[in-house]
Amino acid sequence: MDLQEEQPILSTDGEDSQLEDQRDASLYKKNGKLKRKVYESELVRLQEELVKLQYWVREKGLRLVVLFEGRDAAGKGGVIKRITERTNPRVVRVVALNAPTEREKGQWYFQRYVMHLPAAGEIVLFDRSWYNRALVERVMNFCTDEQYWQFMRSCPQFERMLIRDGIRLVKYWFSVSDDEQERRFQKRANDRRRRWKLSPMDLEARRRWLEYSKAKDRMFEYTDTKLSPWYVVNSDDKRRARLNCITHLLSMVDYEDVVPDPIELPPREDEDAYVRMPYDEQTFVPEVY
Repeated sequence: MDLQEEQPILSTDGEDSQLEDQRDASLYKKNGKLKRKVYESELVRLQEELVKLQYWVREKGLRLVVLFEGRDAAGKGGVIKRITERTNPRVVRVVALNAPTEREKGQWYFQRYVMHLPAAGEIVLFDRSWYNRALVERVMNFCTDEQYWQFMRSCPQFERMLIRDGIRLVKYWFSVSDDEQERRFQKRANDRRRRWKLSPMDLEARRRWLEYSKAKDRMFEYTDTKLSPWYVVNSDDKRRARLNCITHLLSMVDYEDVVPDPIELPPREDEDAYVRMPYDEQTFVPEVY
């Protein structure tokens, strides 16, 4: 499927800078962020494409794994939510693991992730992944130096095994600027509805910003391979990040439209022989609104 023919308005090629400037008035705000109407229109279109992708994956028995990594408040969860919003949860699954149990700590490191890998006809989205060892565990001293370096040496081999077995692996790193991350942190801290998003671990990671940056650079150095590269998503503008990430993900699979034709609903049975239960014998939810 050639997705490029369907999305000319969001091109950001540097060679087309003049054309991009002409489009700014209709697509972008003065601060450079995408307008809501443009975002919502494009999101609907892309979500329709995601539905086509899930049908194709199901029909062809493909296995697709997508990793979402990045700093806290970088926008990973928002992209995952938009991907799954219109897709079938039986086909597109999200995996977000808690801290390992004592038993899991005694397993082969990749073991608890392997059990969540897709079967034929499934897509699995990892909201953080086995790269926890290269980032959070390393920065927070939750693993030993030996465990860390063992991971760094083994990870490219592990991913090579997955790819050679036929799994399609896509890795995204969401890059957010310091100022934007600080703004999002402050918004979460001051909003009761968002405060749950700030864990003690998030606050400690914020304090260790420099260590986290060094760990990320080293992770790229060892695991950004030709066979399994990292794709960096600029996520300062959440709307553009979501559209760009979904567009790129769709381009990674050469899918076709195999969505079933409109379904003709069968007629309902005759209700004459059915006597409904009296309303006054049922307990209804109060109609407050």
